[in-house]
Amino acid sequence: MAAPLTAFLATLALLLGVPAAGAFAADGVEGETFVIGTDTTFAPFEFRENGELVGIDMDLINAIAEEEGFDVEIQSLGFDAALQSLQSNQVDGVIAGMSITDERRQVFDFSDPYFESGIQMAVAENNDDVKSYEDLRGKRVAVKTGTEGQTFAESIKDEYGFEVVAFAQSAQMYDDVKAGGSVAVFDDYPVLAYGVKSGNGLKTVTDKEAGSSYGFAVNKGTNPELLAAFNEGLTELKDNGQYQEILDTYLEAGATDSSFWALVTDNAPAFAKGLGLTLLATALSLFFALILGVFFGFLKVSSIKVLRGLATIYVSIFRGTPVLVQAFFFYFGLPQIIGQPVDVLTAGVLTLSLNAGAYMTEIVRGGIQSVDPGQMEAARSLGLGYGKTMQKVIIPQAIKIMTPSFINQFVITLKDTSLLAVIGFAELTYQGQQVYAVNFRTAEVLIIVAALYFIVITLLTKLADVLDKRFNK
Repeated sequence: MAAPLTAFLATLALLLGVPAAGAFAADGVEGETFVIGTDTTFAPFEFRENGELVGIDMDLINAIAEEEGFDVEIQSLGFDAALQSLQSNQVDGVIAGMSITDERRQVFDFSDPYFESGIQMAVAENNDDVKSYEDLRGKRVAVKTGTEGQTFAESIKDEYGFEVVAFAQSAQMYDDVKAGGSVAVFDDYPVLAYGVKSGNGLKTVTDKEAGSSYGFAVNKGTNPELLAAFNEGLTELKDNGQYQEILDTYLEAGATDSSFWALVTDNAPAFAKGLGLTLLATALSLFFALILGVFFGFLKVSSIKVLRGLATIYVSIFRGTPVLVQAFFFYFGLPQIIGQPVDVLTAGVLTLSLNAGAYMTEIVRGGIQSVDPGQMEAARSLGLGYGKTMQKVIIPQAIKIMTPSFINQFVITLKDTSLLAVIGFAELTYQGQQVYAVNFRTAEVLIIVAALYFIVITLLTKLADVLDKRFNK
């Protein structure tokens, strides 16, 4: 009886020009691979455990994909970055504990709700002064950007007279409360409950407020087959009990405590992966930056005004804009211009190489112009041409002058890779964020990350000094 009814509805929908969800699910997704964006740290919905991305959202989307016969490629980007990636067509859909709101419905199409949320307020464990909203007057509270907690806090802040400050990650706002920057935090109750069980140093002091439903999102008017398949798969998971099993797995659990050494060893694979990607991005960026720096550096000292102007424009643009703005442009803006997606490594290397190249351009220009002009005059008087004079006399001396600045720029570029975490590049800082977002041991994790950076930078600096002494005797 169900099959004829489905066929009838599909036919009627086609005649009326309305997509039929069942028809889309059956014909459009099987065997396909969809790129799904998600948050980086929103336990228990998405977080990393032993280097793997897990959580309610992850288990749900993977189970639905298996049920409906399609594959998913997960990109852990951060909530804001995931939405921007969806709007720029870098991903096909987003599942990130995303509340379904009227405002978001103007931009995205949502699935059936897969979780009913709610908002709670929490304070530091040792805070006995704040027990209700009335106690917040004249104080500051922390929220996570784009969440229902932020929406709720903004809606009552004038009534109760408190200030709202937003953070990109749950762990950051929890740390702000523990450090005394804010007196309370508003967060989705399952996330807050998981954090309290995991030892985030907070306690809840209010009852749960009514909240929005979570939904899976696609761009408005696109991927109706994927949306329909999600709805069908979700219904099936609820019917066979797998949905409740997934919820129970995470809502009744919390992170386990461990020693500092266990913290290092348990997360060693994640740190190693992050360090490897950091070094890869640094090496590629410096290679291209060196080429750009030499090329535009020579243009800067050219006698042709147009070439000098071209180099000046390049340097002005990339030295005059923040690295973060450049990263956002190459990952989110460029795909909209060229009509093609740009992977995160390419966007990161473009950002760092063009930025570092602008500084290297000035290093090359300064090195060449620092050589005594008399050297050029003397060489030319001896019959050497301009090219030979540059090759044999000016450049060798300029290299000795430029080398310390180049080494300094290498170090700066390596450290700048940490900024790529904002676009979801899984380098060392990003991996550290994943770790402390689950266990809330922020200080210890950051010490480990800082130590790894320090060791690598020290070794590379020593190596550069050795090479400098050998080639610039």
